[in-house]
Amino acid sequence: MPELLRLLQEPWPWYVSGPLIGLTVPLLLLLGNRAFGISSNLRHACAILLPSAAKPSLFRYDWRAQSWNLMFAAGLILGGVVAATLMRDPQPAQLSGAAVQSLGALGVQVQPGLLPAELTDLNRPATWGLLILSGLLVGFGTRYAGGCTSGHAITGLSTLQLPSLIATVSFFAGGILSANLLLPLFLR
Repeated sequence: MPELLRLLQEPWPWYVSGPLIGLTVPLLLLLGNRAFGISSNLRHACAILLPSAAKPSLFRYDWRAQSWNLMFAAGLILGGVVAATLMRDPQPAQLSGAAVQSLGALGVQVQPGLLPAELTDLNRPATWGLLILSGLLVGFGTRYAGGCTSGHAITGLSTLQLPSLIATVSFFAGGILSANLLLPLFLR
């Protein structure tokens, strides 16, 4: 058992983890004819939680037929909790010297874990601003593009859909702009 835990705690090479992640969605599509998309779970949650009298037509559908997607999302959350508690690496993230220097120029200290404390300190108004703005941008972009990055970049590109290519390029461009323009503003 300790050997298995040590194997799970160590970083896996890209040529193992990449295909495992990348093949999950096409297998779901091929084996069960199920299109994957995490953002659709927000729609399912609204369909479940909103009272029938207050539901707009968007949320009036049989969400039980999509319960597998809710279970998939619940498994992602549970897997994240297990990974964060049982498989946590006490060592700082291994970054290049240039990355550490770049983050240091923004005032971010590289510590053990994946998220810098400067981005998770809820006592800072800038953290709240970052959470609200990023939530609005992601929510708007997801609805405007008709799906999230996982749905477009994995399922849409694997089925050669031009709108998914446009959405994926736009998501990545937004991420690059956010990381290089918005994040430094919030950290200063």
